[in-house]
Order: sequence, then C-alpha cells, then structure tokens
Amino acid sequence: MHEVSLEPTDVSDSTTVNALESLRDSAASLRVAIVHDWLVARGGAEKVLDALLEAFPQAAIYTVVDFMPEEIRERISRHRVHCSLIQRLPFARRHYRHYLPLMPYAIEQLDLRDFDLVISSSHAVAKGVMTHPGQAHVCYCHTPMRYVWDMKEAYLADSGVKFPPLNWLMRYTLHRLRQWDYMTAGQVDLFIANSQNVARRITKYYRRSSAIVPPPVDLDAFSFYPGPREGYYLTASRMVPYKRQDLIIEAFRQTPQRRLLVIGDGPERKRLEQLAQGAENIEILGYLPIDDLQQRLSRARAFVFAADEDFGIAPLEAQACGTPVIAYGSGGACETVRGEEGAEHATGCFFEEQTVTSLLAALERFEARTFEAVDCLSQARRFRHDAFYHNLHQQLAGCMPALAFND
Repeated sequence: MHEVSLEPTDVSDSTTVNALESLRDSAASLRVAIVHDWLVARGGAEKVLDALLEAFPQAAIYTVVDFMPEEIRERISRHRVHCSLIQRLPFARRHYRHYLPLMPYAIEQLDLRDFDLVISSSHAVAKGVMTHPGQAHVCYCHTPMRYVWDMKEAYLADSGVKFPPLNWLMRYTLHRLRQWDYMTAGQVDLFIANSQNVARRITKYYRRSSAIVPPPVDLDAFSFYPGPREGYYLTASRMVPYKRQDLIIEAFRQTPQRRLLVIGDGPERKRLEQLAQGAENIEILGYLPIDDLQQRLSRARAFVFAADEDFGIAPLEAQACGTPVIAYGSGGACETVRGEEGAEHATGCFFEEQTVTSLLAALERFEARTFEAVDCLSQARRFRHDAFYHNLHQQLAGCMPALAFND
C-alpha cells in the first residue's frame, strides 16, 4: 500500500510556472480514464473534473449517468463520455439517485482494461471502479460517501420514510453500501484528499492515508475588485438542505436593516422562497450566469456560507473577488478562510454553531472591524490552478515513477 503524508504541499509562484504544461508532457503517452460519479449539474466536483480534463486532454470520461445540460458542459463536451447501464433505465434522468443500491454493480461493469492510469473523482461510488494489475488507480476523493458514514442518520431523516419495514430496508441497504465502500477503498493505489477535513475522514473510515491537493480556484472567472462595497450580503449555492440557506434567510429576516441576495437553484427553492416571503430585505434571484454572479459577488459586503462542506470552493471564489466571508466554522471553510481571531490579515469571521443566534453574533463581529480586499485575494491565490497542477504532478510522480512522471 502506498503511504503518503497527510500534509498539503505549499508551493511558491516560481515553482509552479508551466505546471500544467509539465504535467501534460509527462502524461502525454498515457492512456487515461477519468471516472466521475454522475454528470447532472455543475458544482465543486465538476470544476475539479474540468481541471483534470485540462491536464489530461486525451482522457475518456466514465460515469454512472450523464444528463448534464449542453449549456453548462464546458470542457466535458470535448471528451467522449461512457455511461453505465443506469443511463438507460426508466426514470433515470430525474430519479437517478433512487438507483443508488444498483450503483456499485453498475460502476464495476465499466470496462477500463485499455487504460494505463485511472483517476476516480469520487464522492459516492466512482472509486469502486475495477482496475487490473499494471494499471494505476488514483482517487481524488471529495469525501467518503457521507450518506453511509457520518450523515447516515440525517439522510434517513430527510427521506421521510417512517414505516418500519421500509426504514429497516433502507438501513440494511446503507449498511451493505458501507461495507462495499470500505472494501473497494483497498483497491485504490493512491488517495488524494481535497482537504485536511476529508483526509481525516479517509483515515477514519478507510484506514488509509492520503495526500492533500486542494481544488483549484479559477481566478480569471472571478476577477478581483478592490473598490468600495455595496451594502448587501450575498449567499450562493445549490439549494439543497445541507447548504443551510434557510438558516441564513431566517437570520436576515430577524435583522431587516441588513440586505441579503440569495443566488442558486435546486429542490429547496420553493421552500426558501416561502421562508423569505414578506421580507423586503431578502431577494432570491435563482440561478445566474457566471458573469452576473461575479459582478454581484465582487460588490457584496460579505459572502455568507452556512454549510458544513468537505472543502467548499465558493468561499474562495468570493475571496478571489476581494470579498470577505462569514462562514460556519466547521469542515473545509476552516482551511480556506482566515478567521479574525488573532489574524493580522483576516479574510472573514466564523460562527461556531449552525444557529441563527450564532450567525447574528458573527455578523456583529464582522461589522465591527475592517477586512482588506487584497488580503482576500492573497488567500484565494494559494489555491490557484498552477498550484493544483504542480501538487498533482508531484503526487503522481511519487505513485507512478515507472509511468514517466518527472519533475
């Protein structure tokens, strides 16, 4: 088993010049497959996938299902996508998650025997793909499958299934998935975690160590704005329960002197709109194109982030614009936001509990001090693309010296 350090690699500007070209040149002769859980929307995992496809332009993509809309496919559209048998099953487009018990079987049926390097981009089942002797399997792990490990009880509660036989069946299904998830971890040659937070989970659940290579932030897409801020706060994410936009909306309902913009779309949108109804200081704008999002984000007084994320790239995108962050002080945000406690160049404030009272206290602390836009940009630049490619190259070189990875 290949063991690596649990510490991330920090690099300077001088060592990352042409990092992408160096990685591409080293991998040019390799046959590469990238296995992604599913392609249905654009989130942080899909941004990492784009970065991997930039590094490996020859790669083929394998996934459980591909229902990604054409207008947001971006780099994916340049590559051939191979889907599992679930792609052709009834109602898969809208209810692919209901096929979760079948996904381990489906992912194991993908035929990857013609590739030298298999990279799984995994937060669910992608890492369970089967490889063969002579192939290297590197898992870029966004998180171990949370709904079978630390979020199992929350997942069961959200399902709304109370009838005992069905609840027992769901618990048994998650139990079997958890066994499969643990077993397949042993088939990975190298785990790369997206954060120290996820590296700890990999150690806890899989009994494996991992390298840490944080996801890259597109500094070009989120251009720096040093100018004066407008009076509103902003939150932006997919509208799903664990993002906790409801907590943010309720806090701003209680402080009508503060204005809030909510950007995003998803299954929670209707409920959030009902929660914000009658609050003139809260606007729910829905999904916005990247240019509109960037413009509003760069003028915001602060970006508010209430999720307990594995990594969470949105706070870094805000800081790339020069915008400070008010974040829940747990998970990946602790690694991407420089808190105000004892920090000379702080880029935001944390609230310690996912409660309205705790968030309101953080808002008060935030408004009592000044945050510099240039400090926010400096923090975001630590997670730029060239650092990602340099660190990824280093880890691959350590794992596969026989496959012509050289610095």
